[in-house]
Amino acid sequence: MESQIEHADGRVELREDVAASLESSPIYNHDLAPTRVSQRTWTTYTFAALWIAMAHCIPTYKMASGLVDPKIGLNWWQALLTILVGNLIVLVPILLNSHPGTKYGIPFPVFARASYGTFGANLPAVMRALVACGWFGINAWIGGQALQTFFRSLAPGWPTMLGTHAIGGYLPTEWVSFAIFWAINILIVVRGMDLLRRVENLAAPYVLVMTALLVAWAVHAAYKKAHGLGPILASENHFATVGAFWKVFAPSVTAMVGFWATLSLNMPDFTRFGRSQREQAIGQVVALPTTMTLFAAMGVVITSASAVIYGQEIWDPVELVGHFSSRVLVGIAMFTVVVATLSVNIAANVVSPANDFANLAPKRITFKMGGIATGVIGVLMMPWKLMSDPRGYIFDWLVGYSGGLGSIAGVLVADYWLIRKKKLELADLYRPGGIYPGVNWAGVVATGVGCFLAWIGLVVPFLRPMFDYAWFVGALGAGLTYWIWKRGT
Repeated sequence: MESQIEHADGRVELREDVAASLESSPIYNHDLAPTRVSQRTWTTYTFAALWIAMAHCIPTYKMASGLVDPKIGLNWWQALLTILVGNLIVLVPILLNSHPGTKYGIPFPVFARASYGTFGANLPAVMRALVACGWFGINAWIGGQALQTFFRSLAPGWPTMLGTHAIGGYLPTEWVSFAIFWAINILIVVRGMDLLRRVENLAAPYVLVMTALLVAWAVHAAYKKAHGLGPILASENHFATVGAFWKVFAPSVTAMVGFWATLSLNMPDFTRFGRSQREQAIGQVVALPTTMTLFAAMGVVITSASAVIYGQEIWDPVELVGHFSSRVLVGIAMFTVVVATLSVNIAANVVSPANDFANLAPKRITFKMGGIATGVIGVLMMPWKLMSDPRGYIFDWLVGYSGGLGSIAGVLVADYWLIRKKKLELADLYRPGGIYPGVNWAGVVATGVGCFLAWIGLVVPFLRPMFDYAWFVGALGAGLTYWIWKRGT
């Protein structure tokens, strides 16, 4: 008798008696268990709202600033083109890896068991989780800075309330604001995925409307003062040849792919709640590239206008709002930043590592415990230092880890789409000794090959271009290696 039921719409679920028999399995718990079809209720709007809420974050707003930094040299439209192209590219693996989540109701670390083995799946899970911890820390720090400004709008004496002696270069109240924002993130995670869905659904339209109002204010103020939007939008092409442009454009696109390379792996963590393949795909296609580009464009317009209004280009919205004279406006704006940062941090940087850490020891580590571990590791990675250098942030942090995540993506896509033809045995993904081995060495070795090819340019100067294309080199190298290995066995 079949252990799983395939419905007419293609979605698959375990028979209830089979699911009950897996309760004693050492690699099964309720957080990692496949969702029942009745639990898959996320609609097109849910997935669109998820991406809108995740894209409306300070790193997206500031992304264009890193690209138009004089050290890099793109102008405003080249920066936006780079962001659009990068997000259209990363949308492909996102959709490919979203499919098994909706079809089988499984999270990312369980999906990875098919290509890496029931134990070997911890390799991609931990690699993904550590990157997410870094991102969690970055967004938690940004959110803490926004809370600091928000508290200052409510009580002007807040910054020095605990003294003026700096700790690590920051006031004591800045660390308190950081801790409060960190705790809010963890609280929502502990409450579970349903609260997350409600937060994302509400945050998406709220942040979009408030940012549009900020754009309208900036345009009005700039034209009132100088009848123009400032120097950034008037900047010309800085590159004499196409070749010179390409040397900057190619690694910048790779960095943009790296920005969401994490989600390109773990979208099953969300699509496992999808009502249909069509709805999850349309929601993501409509929302991701458009929102990322539009929000970055809003940042460009506001920043260019700030040069006219305040006499300097202010890329950090938290700093920009600090120039407002009205405490009410500062409070509203900072509350918006807090909501935006909170929504992206929980969805993009906590859900996946919480599942990934739970996968290490399903009987001892729950989703909630994994979320707390993510928060602690994110602090230990000192995010305030990661954000200090825009060039290092783009070309070292984003490009560097994209090579490793691209290698994992190559293996997952090759296994699910080319080797298994979208066919998985659900019950065996939760059974040691089933059809999936403890370690699938094809996946492990292929990932190693992809990482080697992506990162070799860091130590061999003439191979530096391979690092500039790290995500692409890693994905192609690992995917091809895995396909050749499996085809030969």
